Order: sequence, then structure tokens, then C-alpha cells
Amino acid sequence: MQLNRFAQALPLALLYLSAALAAWGCSACAKAPAQSPPVNATMPLPAQTSPSNPEVKAMPDATPISPARPATLPGQAKLTSPGQDQTDWSNIDWSKKLTPEQYYVLRQKGTERAFTGKYWQTKPPAEQAKDQTIYRCAGCGLELFRADSKFDSGCGWPSFDRMIQDGVIKEVADTSHGMTRTEVVCARCDGHLGHLFDDGPTNTGLRYCINSASINPDAKPQAKPAEPTPGKP
Repeated sequence: MQLNRFAQALPLALLYLSAALAAWGCSACAKAPAQSPPVNATMPLPAQTSPSNPEVKAMPDATPISPARPATLPGQAKLTSPGQDQTDWSNIDWSKKLTPEQYYVLRQKGTERAFTGKYWQTKPPAEQAKDQTIYRCAGCGLELFRADSKFDSGCGWPSFDRMIQDGVIKEVADTSHGMTRTEVVCARCDGHLGHLFDDGPTNTGLRYCINSASINPDAKPQAKPAEPTPGKP
């Protein structure tokens, strides 16, 4: 009798147990944290944008562009001054030919003190324009400047705004004394004359700053060829 009752109650107990397990499972799922979706390894990463390179601006030249001027390479123009011959100027004993001051300036690249040279002063413009003096190299006699190109720069050295003709003066880079300058030398004997600057007040824009000891004035005008008489060969 009791066995029959147990057999009858067993299915009902199993039904209650199944319902309880189902309810517990649902509550556990509700309490469990949601899982992140799996990472897709093949998904491309978002493109990384790099900042554009800043524009690079060229630095200005340290040396200003010189105004246009004739080239000064030796041999470019015919040197017509007297004494142009095949003399080997490099073998001359300059210490015997020049005064101590001239030797110091021309051969040792020295500089005379400002306002002490013979030719730093300038005549009034009206007189200067009529002056026919030719300034020659004190070493070899090459004609370098005309008096009408001389002006008062206030620097204490003779100043000229142009050479007498192309090719009589050479320009050499000079970085001595912590400065960058343009040295000017005689194209025939390489004698040091002075320096060239681009701050001249005339239309050439040039200032040849020359040592008095490096030049000699020749007051005699150049002889001009006689003009032919009309009707005569």
C-alpha cells in the first residue's frame, strides 16, 4: 500500500524539481554580466591621420645680392695701361720697389688708419667732375680709377664708385677678422687695394674703399689720337 503511494508521488516530485531547476537557471542568467562580442581580428583598424608636414621656408641669404656690376676676371678686358708686358710680377723684390707703408698695404694686406692717407679728401663736386687725374696701382702702375668716379664717403679712405675699365681689379672673398668682405686687388700684380662695399650713394651702388698707399695719382691726361683733318687721308 505504501509502495503504491510512493510510486504515485514520484512523478509529481520530479515535476516540482524540474520546475525549480528551470527557475534557478533563469535567475542565474539574469544575474550574469553580459559578455563583450568577440574581437574580429580581420577588422581593419581605423586609419590614423598624421599631421601634415609644416611648410619649410628657405632662409634668406646672409649676403645681400650685389647690384649688377661688370665682371672683374683678369684678361676679360684688354689692359691698355703703360707697362703692360710679360714681367713676372711675382718675382719682383717688392721691399726694394715700394716704401714701407706701400709694402705693408700692397703686399701684406695692411690697412692705413682712417683720415691719415694722402688722398682721402675729395674736391668739390664741380671741380671733381672736371678732374682728369688717373689713379694707378702704386705697385705696377696699372690704371685703376678716374678722378670723376671719386666721392666723399665720410669713411676716411679714398672712395670710388667704379673702376676705370673692366678687368683691372679682381674681387677676392675675405673672411679675416671675423667678417665676410670683398677684397679688391690689382689684376696685374695682385697688390691689395682695399675692399668693395654695396652701399655707394651713386647709381652704381658701389663703394671701392681704397688705401691711399696703394694708389698713385697721375695728373697728366691720357693723350688722345689726333683727329684726321677733313679732306686729308
